[in-house]
Amino acid sequence: MADLIVNHLQIFIYPAVFLPMAAALAAWLIGRKSRVARDCFVFLVCGVEFALTLFLFVLALCGIFGGEAVIPGICGVGLSFGADGFRVLYSTVTAFMWLMTTVFSAEYFQHYGNTNRYYFFLLMTLGATEGVFFSRDFFTVFVFFEIMSLTSYAWVAQDEKKASLRAADTYLAVAVIGGLVMLMGLFLYYNTDDMLPVAGLCMLFGFGAKAGAVPLHIWLPKAHPAAPAPASALLSGVLTKTGVFGILMLTSSVFWGDAAWGTLILTLGVVTMVLGALLALFSLDLKRVLACSSVSQIGFVLVGVGMAGLLGAQGAAAVRGSMLHMVNHSLIKLVLFMAAGAVFMNTHKLDLNDIRGFGHKKPLLGYLFLMGALGIGGIPLWNGYVSKTLLHESILQFAELVENGSAVWYGSLGLLKGIEWVFLLSGGLTVAYMAKIFIAIFVEKNPDRAVQKAYDELGSRYMNGVSKLTLGFCATLLFVLGILPDRIMGKLADMGQSLFVIREGGEVPWFSWENLRGAGISVIVGAAVYLLVVRLMLMRKEGSVRIYVNRLPRWLDLENMIYRPVLLRALPFVGGVFCRVLDSAVDSAVVLLRKTVYRDSRLPGELEEGTALTHAAGRIMNGLQKLGNRSIRRKRPGTVDYEHKYAMLYTELSEDGRIIARSLSFGLLLFCVGLLLTVVYLLTLGG
Repeated sequence: MADLIVNHLQIFIYPAVFLPMAAALAAWLIGRKSRVARDCFVFLVCGVEFALTLFLFVLALCGIFGGEAVIPGICGVGLSFGADGFRVLYSTVTAFMWLMTTVFSAEYFQHYGNTNRYYFFLLMTLGATEGVFFSRDFFTVFVFFEIMSLTSYAWVAQDEKKASLRAADTYLAVAVIGGLVMLMGLFLYYNTDDMLPVAGLCMLFGFGAKAGAVPLHIWLPKAHPAAPAPASALLSGVLTKTGVFGILMLTSSVFWGDAAWGTLILTLGVVTMVLGALLALFSLDLKRVLACSSVSQIGFVLVGVGMAGLLGAQGAAAVRGSMLHMVNHSLIKLVLFMAAGAVFMNTHKLDLNDIRGFGHKKPLLGYLFLMGALGIGGIPLWNGYVSKTLLHESILQFAELVENGSAVWYGSLGLLKGIEWVFLLSGGLTVAYMAKIFIAIFVEKNPDRAVQKAYDELGSRYMNGVSKLTLGFCATLLFVLGILPDRIMGKLADMGQSLFVIREGGEVPWFSWENLRGAGISVIVGAAVYLLVVRLMLMRKEGSVRIYVNRLPRWLDLENMIYRPVLLRALPFVGGVFCRVLDSAVDSAVVLLRKTVYRDSRLPGELEEGTALTHAAGRIMNGLQKLGNRSIRRKRPGTVDYEHKYAMLYTELSEDGRIIARSLSFGLLLFCVGLLLTVVYLLTLGG
């Protein structure tokens, strides 16, 4: 029976990938007739998707997984899918996230426009995302990666406001540029072994852009606040993980055990972890805090991936910690972004000073935020503690191996100890920024008494019963996963490590003094940062009240300071100059030759102006003009030289044509040059 299932894997995978895409058009057509029927249909599709992936999940949990499903002939390569433990696990997490956000979307979009468009792209993106996670090779990942980037663009631009459209432009630009660089990496990867490091770096660029790794994170803090809350939960909780999945594939199948690669990913993770946490601490917009938090948490995951690359077969703790933190972060951000959506639904504001005190007398909403905050803060007995403990264990394990001289490390032992402390301090920053938003919304009161009274009078009417039940279930799940680290999280980790070849790591002393001490240090650091930085530096007194302020200068924005000036101004200018030089090179060479070698000698039969046709037509018109003058006995003949006039008209039209052609070439020449070079390169390899 197990062999039969494995051999007919496509029966389950193909519907999981292509059913939502096919249903997207049906949902759009149904929505034109009935909004309620469409919502029910989308919920049904997401429910079927979750049932399909859950079935595969149960099979994998029972040890029945593996096999391959291939659609041959696509671009001469084919699409290849698999259902090992990690792929099945994350496809199930994806379907669960979509199902929960779909339930919440029914209430959230009650007063929104363009909801048909939203649900169409919601289902399209679901199919593309499942395609990414089921992919067995980089080409298949790339195909669905690009579909996913295009369809999810519509989420960011959903409300069509100026800020949203700008954020959507940034999101799409990063996705497209990342995709093109990744494509070049794929060409190199599939056609030569000599440039494997270059291919890996190109693909890392594309995957890192989607994951939100620094310095390619610029889209994330702007896209999340602009997108509707259910979409933000998916962007943060799932779509960033597609980028991490690509980096995991690179690490496990191409650079496994490569110390240089592991060091690179570790460095990338440390920088992303710290910078994301600092941006979250300084942010005032609720969803921007959560978005920057996602950058930081992706950094935690990349630290684990880097450690896995450095430890190789001994990296069980790093592999399991990375995978579990991916899952934990997905579930935590599902809760936090939907809870933020409940705040926005009622206030239509996200600034902490405006929503201050909204959660007063709303215990269920406070419970939702608290579960998410404790989970992401790595507090013992919550799910985030389990994965962060494993990541911390991997750092300690590697430091011990380096000290014994049995591991390759390009830095000093002191630097490695410093990375451990940066890890703990970043956890403290996480505690600090989550305390900041929780206290602002649920503990403090709004300085405007009328506003606070309106918030209090809402009572329990800020969400309907279905949304409350959905969010309550998701929030409670974070605690349930945390109190059973071996029975639940251990089983998930066993499934998730299928991408890697590692030795068994043995039992983890989850609540040992060493691990509890690490969590305690992060909590103490978080409390100190909140009291000394948030309360003293990030607040100021205005009149009789204290308000939250952003101390970061407005100009300190990578997008506005570097990316847009370089990508939108400098590069087009340099490219334009380059294209002009190429465009006029032939003409310049001809002119130079005629003025030097040929001395501007006319070619045989060459006309000074115009063409033979214009000269013939001009002579005919001049002859007709003379006949006309004689017939009316004009004393003064006509003075219009049609031969010259037609020649000048031809010259003018030719110049206009050349200008138009050059204008078009400026935009396309760089692309054509790159494409030609790629074709020549591939033909050379083929020869």
